[in-house]
Amino acid sequence: MMTKAFIPYGGYYSTPFARWQGSLSNENSISLAAETSKRWLAEKDWDPNMFDYLILGITIGQPKLFYGGPWASALLGAVLTPGVVVSQACSTSTTCIYQAAVGIETGQYDNVLALMTDRCSNGPHTIWPNPKGPGGLVVSENWVMDHFNLDPWGGTAMIQTAENVVKETGITREACDAVTLRRYEQYRDALVDDRTFQKRYMFPVEINLSKKKTIMVAEDEGVFETTKEGLAGLKPVIPGSAHTFGSQTHPADGNCGVTVTSREKARELSTDPEIEIQVVSYGHARVKRAFMAMAVVPAAKMALEKAGITVDDVVAIKTHNPFAANDIYMADEMKIDVNGFNNYGCSLIFGHPQAPTAGRLIIEGVEEVAIQGGGYMLFTGCAAGDTGAAIVLKVG
Repeated sequence: MMTKAFIPYGGYYSTPFARWQGSLSNENSISLAAETSKRWLAEKDWDPNMFDYLILGITIGQPKLFYGGPWASALLGAVLTPGVVVSQACSTSTTCIYQAAVGIETGQYDNVLALMTDRCSNGPHTIWPNPKGPGGLVVSENWVMDHFNLDPWGGTAMIQTAENVVKETGITREACDAVTLRRYEQYRDALVDDRTFQKRYMFPVEINLSKKKTIMVAEDEGVFETTKEGLAGLKPVIPGSAHTFGSQTHPADGNCGVTVTSREKARELSTDPEIEIQVVSYGHARVKRAFMAMAVVPAAKMALEKAGITVDDVVAIKTHNPFAANDIYMADEMKIDVNGFNNYGCSLIFGHPQAPTAGRLIIEGVEEVAIQGGGYMLFTGCAAGDTGAAIVLKVG
């Protein structure tokens, strides 16, 4: 349990998430995140040089990734701030925020910016020499599609890991469709009154199309309208399986940033000093091979245990749910209402840019708890390799 790491209220942002091959598809995700952060910091009148460390979360290669952390720092204006790259698939944001908190807890850092970004669109292709191959045939890898389709240890596509859980636990196609429809309705709540909820944290992306033309992406792009009838009419992704393209997430592009600092500095930077956000605990897990959807539960239980609380003490729960079965399994195992968490949105609906996904969900969870007057927030999510990560924050 941690006691010294805090997040200023309002000391975070997430961009909208843009659909795969959409408005952000041609942007370098590192420079785009840095430029977005620079604009966000300028709007808040914060000096970028206050950060003595930057943690860059990214999972999909981009040009100049070798220089990723310090390059991002320099681009956003913190020219003397070092940085490091963290890559942990879908758990990247959770681990970035936790590592920043550990640095504050131990006195290693004073102020850290956790900056998470990815572009699933136009994923890179890596080629390695293969002198022993017939005719010098190269070894190649698509950083996005190949990773979706094959875990080198599990031996299956990601969706098959969810279907393995479905088969073992008896989760039905009808239950997956019902949860998907509920999650879409919850996302729609975030759009009420001209997106009042999303505007609490969402920051637009600026794209320079030419010297004379700039566009702003201010809202999510690529969310599919969802109805009961529409879901029922979709074919399973795998013949005979429980998941369709409606009840699994879709690749996306975007970035987010979270400031982690001391209690005193958080109060100074907060847009409302009466609201305090403490990083309390972290949990991690790995489950049996090719059962990734199960990892959300032991990760959540570890984080709750380290925080000294139970799931009944939590005001809001957010999950990274690439497949509807994730939430159904978690609800069954933790004895909670599957319709009662992931208010205002989740990755099943608004998409999954990978590194920033959990960051946006954590930010939304903070805002939900603030609306409700304070309390604990739990985030948990699965990640490639049958792993999971969770974090508990306290909003007071």
